[in-house]
Amino acid sequence: MSYLQIDKLKVAYGNNIVLHDIHLAVGKGEMIALLGPSGCGKTTLLNALCGFLPVHSGTVAINGRDITHSSPEQRNITMVFQSYALWPHLTVAQNIGYGLKVRRVKKEEITRRVQALLKIINLEGYAEIKVTALSGGQRQRVALARALAIEPDVLVLDEPLSNLDAKVRLNVRHEIKALQKRLGFTSLIVTHDQQEALVMADRIAVLNNGRIEQIGTPEAIYHRPATPFVADFMGADNCITPDDGQGRTLYFRSADIAMHAALPSAPGGLTLEGIVEESAFLGHHYRHSVRCGGKILLADSATCWPDRSPVVLHVPDAALHAFEPAL
Repeated sequence: MSYLQIDKLKVAYGNNIVLHDIHLAVGKGEMIALLGPSGCGKTTLLNALCGFLPVHSGTVAINGRDITHSSPEQRNITMVFQSYALWPHLTVAQNIGYGLKVRRVKKEEITRRVQALLKIINLEGYAEIKVTALSGGQRQRVALARALAIEPDVLVLDEPLSNLDAKVRLNVRHEIKALQKRLGFTSLIVTHDQQEALVMADRIAVLNNGRIEQIGTPEAIYHRPATPFVADFMGADNCITPDDGQGRTLYFRSADIAMHAALPSAPGGLTLEGIVEESAFLGHHYRHSVRCGGKILLADSATCWPDRSPVVLHVPDAALHAFEPAL
């Protein structure tokens, strides 16, 4: 049996249902990423799980215990907020131990647990420093340690890295994943960043309009999207639809296109002829806008093709995601 089990969950604001029949089974020690665009229902699902929003119908259970209608404090679920929500007037140690103090844990036990967590998050020696003196990445680690201090059944993280700059974000997401593997806590993380979900999660649930479109391993979601929405959201930035609407729609990534000056021999896959309209330097490659008939496609190449160059684009079969027309 799954450790966290969500069945047929519906959440509504008045007459407007925002989550539709959500099914999600999470194993003990597993990290699930809830991935999707703004407004798809990710944070609403977290708030319902934590008890901050009432449930219209369906059930939520942890380790066989039904918590569907339990108050937030009865659930033993902790959330790391996007803003971290640390107390600015308190020290690092006081912030980490705050939840334990509220629960009237003995002072000696609080000290022991705080010191252990400071070691785990690599902030030994920072116990008496005010959190306002820390960097963004260090504050994120303190927020995580505070959440873990009360030993929650489930840890939820709502866009936890969005306030960090790009370089720090890369480091912190690996730190959180390493910590999750080391401690084995069960967690759900909300993000709209595909790369973040791919790096951190054991499995990814892609949400769209209040429904889970697909759930699977990062490899499955990336290489075998189940719907056009998932293909597009996971970076298949090119789409070709049949003119008559009867054939299959093809999605493929700009990185999977090979650019040639002439038709390659025995290419297989999809081959298109076009004219380069413009190019942009993205660091380790160039991205080209190529007009193929009446369609603009994006194609990546290690070299820059001059504007107005005639090119042949080739996409191998394995890189094509094909979908039948909707009924």
